[in-house]
Amino acid sequence: MRLFFALILTLALVPNFYSQQPAKPLRPVHTFSIVARDPATGELGVAVQSHWFSVGAIVPWAEAGVGAVATQSFVDPSYGKLGLELMRTGKSAPDALRSLLAGDDGREVRQVAMIDAAGRVDAWTGKNDIQAAGHFIGKNFSAQANLMANDKVWPAMAQAFENTKGDLADRMLAALDAAQAAGGDIRGRQSAALIVVTGKPTGQAWKDRTFDLRVDDSPEPLQELRRLVTLQRAYNHMNAGDLAVEHKDNEGALREYGAAEQLVPDNAEMIYWHAVALVNMGRVDESLPLFRKVFAMDKNWATLTPRLPKSGLLPDDPKVIERILSVNK
Repeated sequence: MRLFFALILTLALVPNFYSQQPAKPLRPVHTFSIVARDPATGELGVAVQSHWFSVGAIVPWAEAGVGAVATQSFVDPSYGKLGLELMRTGKSAPDALRSLLAGDDGREVRQVAMIDAAGRVDAWTGKNDIQAAGHFIGKNFSAQANLMANDKVWPAMAQAFENTKGDLADRMLAALDAAQAAGGDIRGRQSAALIVVTGKPTGQAWKDRTFDLRVDDSPEPLQELRRLVTLQRAYNHMNAGDLAVEHKDNEGALREYGAAEQLVPDNAEMIYWHAVALVNMGRVDESLPLFRKVFAMDKNWATLTPRLPKSGLLPDDPKVIERILSVNK
């Protein structure tokens, strides 16, 4: 009985299984991408670049504790949704991919890669994908590409991923850079995206996404993607600092805020809230140089400051507020 219901569920998830009509290719997202897992943390991720607008809207898919999918070439986005659903029910990535390909009459124009939470990985490059096209399956990753300038692109991605130190985002970015350096998309470049999810799901999907970044249209999408990754790292530190403040861990908060500012030293928002946190710790003198720097960037921060006590974000003490505003010169 259990086997019967498992079979019914699998058939229901396979696209076009009951359809008598051949699957029609959708948007031709010719591109290069990588799906990967960090065995130390369990993080899963996808990174992609293409000469196509807003590639991040349809190619990369990932779910914490489940898997990651890249669906491209004449892309069918249902491979992302259904692939994750099948892996969530316990299917391995290779089994999930085989199931979906079996029900897809358009499989010869698809390119798809899947990896699951255990690191099992598989990829498919249809025989009718525009050349140069191919994939490289390695330990805990798969690199794939189509409509490339040459057939060196995906091996270069694999080598860069395997040889780069750092976290999963760093290594996937290195793979994208290597693909571009090897020739990349024969048409050029336009958009890029990167998703990284945590190894264990929290039950709150928005907390599980360490990175969820898209560059929809840019002459240098990989450069912009790297800038956004750095900014996201800084905001991750800011969020950790805020959490430390809630837990009365003042030193931990300052350490996180300092790390954020080192990554993006000219970000007024981060400097300002760092200064606010210092005031709330009773360290007004230390906060004043930070307030002075922010007010010099934009006077509106000084206008904002007297409004914060009413919201409980600064002490309701006119003398403290006056000291802070005294540096607005």
